[in-house]
Amino acid sequence: MKFDAEEAIRRWDKHAVKFTSKYGENGDLHREVFLNPTILNLIESVKDKRVMDAGCGEGYFSRMLARLGTNVIGVDYSENMLKIANERTPKELGIQFFHGNCEELSRFEDESFDLIVSNMVIQDLPNYDKAISEMYRLLVDNGSFIFSILHPCFVTPGSGWVKSDDGEKLYWKVDNYFYEGAYEQSLPVDDKDKVLFFHRTLSNYINTIISTGFRIEEIVEPKPSAEMIEKYPSFKEDLRCSDFIVFKLSK
Repeated sequence: MKFDAEEAIRRWDKHAVKFTSKYGENGDLHREVFLNPTILNLIESVKDKRVMDAGCGEGYFSRMLARLGTNVIGVDYSENMLKIANERTPKELGIQFFHGNCEELSRFEDESFDLIVSNMVIQDLPNYDKAISEMYRLLVDNGSFIFSILHPCFVTPGSGWVKSDDGEKLYWKVDNYFYEGAYEQSLPVDDKDKVLFFHRTLSNYINTIISTGFRIEEIVEPKPSAEMIEKYPSFKEDLRCSDFIVFKLSK
């Protein structure tokens, strides 16, 4: 089986309903605990700005942005995800959803957006460098690109908890860090179904960002707040290792 963009899209289409089955207004728990607070904190005022949700999935973050008073366009390469997004999104929010791969978005003109957000998408793309170049092209001067991904230093092919005989989590094992390419990852809602992720090293990401022309404004490795640990005590274990990394870039 060839692990390429076509296969990645096929799997997201196949599992779209199952993957988003437990999504609420804040997405899933990891998005509620780690990603939403981080990304929203990095975003300055969005009122009346032109914003793209690049890789919008079922559209929950597009809806969050629209409710902040901004004009949102959502793009995703999974038609089934977009179908769910349209079903779940109130018309009065005015969000437009388009089918498209973030690696090539020629339907949009240069400098069309003030802000682009891409939440847990870049690791789903085999040609992520093309996607980063497209985001640069689509932004106005001084526009911002904020994207989150699985932390490439810790979430690697073969990484995972090492447990004692009685099931206690001893430590998080990292393996195959320098492997760069596709690997299969089980869905959190069903470990029998797998999607494709594309692993790269942290230096590869940073050097691609720099060579594209972006300035790195801030890097955040989200951890659960005290309030979130009180609400969801099981996330205390996430103080031991970072699952995600978020970049704020400017053009």
